Amino acid sequence: MSVDIIQQRLEQYSCNNDLEEMQAMREISQEVALAALGRGDFFKTAVFQGGTCLRIFHGLNRFSEDLDFVLRDPDPDFSLTNAVSSIAAEMSAFGYSIEILDRSKSEAAVKALFLKDSSLGKLLNISYVGKRGLIPEIRIKLEVDTNPPEGSGTEMRYLDFPFISSVHIQDLPSLFSGKIHALLCREFVKGRDWYDFLWYTGMGIDVNFPLLESSLIQTGPWKDHSVKVDSLWLNQHLQEKVETIDWDHACEDVRRFVPVGEYRSLELWGRALFRAQVDKLARTLGEKRSH
Repeated sequence: MSVDIIQQRLEQYSCNNDLEEMQAMREISQEVALAALGRGDFFKTAVFQGGTCLRIFHGLNRFSEDLDFVLRDPDPDFSLTNAVSSIAAEMSAFGYSIEILDRSKSEAAVKALFLKDSSLGKLLNISYVGKRGLIPEIRIKLEVDTNPPEGSGTEMRYLDFPFISSVHIQDLPSLFSGKIHALLCREFVKGRDWYDFLWYTGMGIDVNFPLLESSLIQTGPWKDHSVKVDSLWLNQHLQEKVETIDWDHACEDVRRFVPVGEYRSLELWGRALFRAQVDKLARTLGEKRSH
């Protein structure tokens, strides 16, 4: 059993409280699960996306809860449970005792399941979690969009923990397009979306407009509408969205996912900051398309 590898990884986080330690254990488990998927055939049909992808492969400085994927091609009969059936055996070598809980609805395009483990915490030498009660189980949610919008770009990346594994992921402009779709179409405020938006705009990431357009036409307020998405359209609708957000609520949503050192930056969250970042995005896109 290679639980020592997990222990060494956990110690690298230098956790200071039970929240940080639990987040670290979950993130380590996400990487083990992702590597296990990469060892099989999962990425022949699926692509990794979302906030956890951004954190693991691009260094986003916030924790993320889920592993999100999208199929390369639409497949309404895709079974997520079958696709990850070998993951429990792979993870058992590192001390996990995985239970797979399928939460997919037959009619839903997005298939979902949970990986649940209650054994790892009992094997690790942990400093904070469980000291005042039971050790919480580790739960990782996996979601796969079986009816993907057209236009995604992809690239291959490699994990070196807990073993070498290849993972196909969306490229950064496609990841940013997915985030913008969430900003414009999500029916509730998720501060983590806006935290990621600051990262993308700070890094000067381009937008995959064909993917964004097909996503908007597929789901959300613009569903089945004829919409031509360009930088002017995007600037207008993002600025309008910024005016509707309860920024105090958005800050509270993201606070438990970021290091304490970033709390002072959260105090700056508000309409002025995000208006400026939307303007910065418009300038970046204009410069990219002028060359």
